[in-house]
Amino acid sequence: MERPSWDEYFMDITSLVARRSTCMRRQVGAVMVKEKNILATGYNGTPSGITHCDVTGCLREQLNVPSGERHELCRGLHAEQNAIIQAARHGVNISDSVLYCTNSPCIICTKMLINAGIRKVVYLQGYSDSLSLEMLDEAEIEALSFAEVVGRKPGDRA
Repeated sequence: MERPSWDEYFMDITSLVARRSTCMRRQVGAVMVKEKNILATGYNGTPSGITHCDVTGCLREQLNVPSGERHELCRGLHAEQNAIIQAARHGVNISDSVLYCTNSPCIICTKMLINAGIRKVVYLQGYSDSLSLEMLDEAEIEALSFAEVVGRKPGDRA
């Protein structure tokens, strides 16, 4: 049995976290890590105590909102937002942490991640929001697809 690398381990966990999602369109998981320790997790879905979209129906579908647009027209929070909120609720400092996420963040989440002091983002799949990657680059936050990360050799800059 081959032992997974740390990046593989944390990305596998994001996929498990995503399975808790209550979103009808896309299941997203996020894990914040510092010094090989998980600080917070999050998945996309409605706020605590609010009826899930599988009961009410998807507002974005009802309004024909395309993916990557009009994020405010949704009953749910994004996985990255929920991870930031979880850390804040429990008094966990996420500055200088790495975000592992099943999808690259949208622009709203990117702005939150920049101000939260995240130093690196590793995502499994892209997302239709080029401005978010441009802003991460401008903020000097490394953003890499998981394929780029696992293709590195040991000792390469992480």
